[in-house]
Amino acid sequence: MQPADIAPKDRLIVALDLPGVTEAEAMIARLGDSVSFYKIGYQLAYAGGLPLVQQLAKSGKKVFVDLKLHDIGNTVARGVESVAKLGATFLTVHAYPQTMKAAVEARSGSGLKILAVTVLTSYDDGDLHAAGYRLNVSDLVEARAQQAQVLGVDGLVSSPEEAAALRKIVGHQMNLVTPGIRPAGTATGDQKRIMTPARAIAAGADYLVVGRPITEAADPRAAADAVQAEIRQALG
Repeated sequence: MQPADIAPKDRLIVALDLPGVTEAEAMIARLGDSVSFYKIGYQLAYAGGLPLVQQLAKSGKKVFVDLKLHDIGNTVARGVESVAKLGATFLTVHAYPQTMKAAVEARSGSGLKILAVTVLTSYDDGDLHAAGYRLNVSDLVEARAQQAQVLGVDGLVSSPEEAAALRKIVGHQMNLVTPGIRPAGTATGDQKRIMTPARAIAAGADYLVVGRPITEAADPRAAADAVQAEIRQALG
């Protein structure tokens, strides 16, 4: 989907980083029609949350399955095929060429879009160097983005700090999904490369992933509505 075709409401993805299905369903009920797109990651998926993907999809919601697959090609492909059957909209894989290639081939013919995770938003240059990488964050993100585009990946996950540079590399042929979004005045948590919703949209992000600032708010729906309003304002 091209950026201009994305409904403003769909640009906010609420991360259901919650301990179980009961808590997730309660949060979804509290958010009501203020949110149309949810993310299910490790915590909820491994607590029995994958059937919730189908439930949400059948109710008309979009679901981002954030499992960051990375394994031998055949294993990645079989995993992608299974997630596609759940009705998910997005699935993440780590941005290694063999992994991306297997995922793109396996999602063919389905409605699933593959997102490549360039560098985790909790990493900075020091973390990469400690892990044995010689490139800094920005250089590694750009190199992986170029590889992803060549391989036919549908979108990229990166911090909002890299959005503007990535948009210059991939144009509008790939969606940019940015975690590390923190509305003004909220805690940064464990994220190191963060940005407000308005600044992220202005930098070129298509979708914003927001978790704790909404799910841990006293009034989650009001918090989500505030982010939605900031997105609409940034879009003009």
